[in-house]
Amino acid sequence: MQPKSKYRPIEGRVRGPGPGRYGLPSTVGYEAHDATKRMEPAYSFGRRLHYADEKKASPGPAYFVHPQMTRNGKDGTPSYSLLSRHSELRKFKTPASSAYYPEKVHPQGEKIAPKYSIGLRTRFRKLDHNPSPSNYMLPTVLGPAQPSKTSTPSYSIPGRSKIGCYLEDLANAPGPGHTKKVENDVYMSRAPNYSLRNRCYMPQDNVKKPGPGAHYPEKVEISRAKAPSYSLGVRHAEFVCPLIA
Repeated sequence: MQPKSKYRPIEGRVRGPGPGRYGLPSTVGYEAHDATKRMEPAYSFGRRLHYADEKKASPGPAYFVHPQMTRNGKDGTPSYSLLSRHSELRKFKTPASSAYYPEKVHPQGEKIAPKYSIGLRTRFRKLDHNPSPSNYMLPTVLGPAQPSKTSTPSYSIPGRSKIGCYLEDLANAPGPGHTKKVENDVYMSRAPNYSLRNRCYMPQDNVKKPGPGAHYPEKVEISRAKAPSYSLGVRHAEFVCPLIA
């Protein structure tokens, strides 16, 4: 149970019902229609009639009418169908259309080039024992020793000779890495050399001075006109009576 306040409640805080609490009459249909609004005519579907004799009832839209039946009677257009092949005709195997190749037949009355074919070996060739062309071997054309061909000079790489070679010296000659590089300044004009020294600072005191980012010149308003500025006031109670002069 909430404790009773010693102050009298403010009547301004008592809220009434909102617009959703009021129920207005409907404007749809003809029952309990809004009397202040215009009501349009309403229509309904009729009921299905039940005949005493169901045979007298006419068929619905699903009744199938044969396509040959017209309003003038049955259609008299002749119709044809394909029957099966008779047993007597099955004995004759007539070639179909795909068995003919008319593109291979030369047109009549036009000239045609002669055609030749390779026939079989006759019995007289069996006694011929002459070798075929593949049994003959021609001499090679590589190398200098050709009796019937002109050959260009040929060279070969002989083996390494140990006479007069550095292999006879047991001390072995020094390689390129044993000698030191001679500086260019020894036999050429020497270019000037430069070096970087330490940074020099001017004598000054150790007082910390503000940098350029510590100044705000845009906030200085003494030397220029200032635009009016506004601020938000204090929120007042909703039940304070305004002053009417």
